[in-house]
Amino acid sequence: MIEVQSTLVHEDVVRENFVCNLNKCKGACCLEGDSGAPLEAAELDILNEIYPKVKPFMTAKGIATVEEVGTYVTDFEGDYTTPCVDINKECAYVIWENGITKCAIEKAWENGAVDWQKPISCHLYPIRVTAYPEFDVLNYDRWSICSPACTFGDELQVRVHEFLKGPLIRKYGQEWYAELENQVSGM
Repeated sequence: MIEVQSTLVHEDVVRENFVCNLNKCKGACCLEGDSGAPLEAAELDILNEIYPKVKPFMTAKGIATVEEVGTYVTDFEGDYTTPCVDINKECAYVIWENGITKCAIEKAWENGAVDWQKPISCHLYPIRVTAYPEFDVLNYDRWSICSPACTFGDELQVRVHEFLKGPLIRKYGQEWYAELENQVSGM
């Protein structure tokens, strides 16, 4: 583990290669899994607030799901997540463009309708953050549906933390990222 400020970063985050290859996986991470995208407590009010502006970008099934269960739910482990259409189906905020899943929240953000890009867990994937009272632990989440991203990352020689520079800065700040890079260069 690498200690950066109040985080512990698993070495796989800085050693393994990864670049999303949506043309290969079609955004399967938004369609599969045991529950929706993990949400931080601070994101719950944001989702409630922006939902009316995101709704025009959503599918009918996604809207119906949110109207029925809310903008977020509690999963089987007691954690907050985005709601899913049916059980173990796509996130309620999923939309499709050219056969590839996209996020209605991010689409609303791209169009200037909202000022919040998307849940940080989605932005940081394949990094998963486990939050403890005094620190966060950042782990690289390996999932077979992401094998095209691993291959693409190998071809381009881009490490997980490099691919996720923007999201990591969004979550922890520029100073944090600079410190991570400094530690990585000394390895």
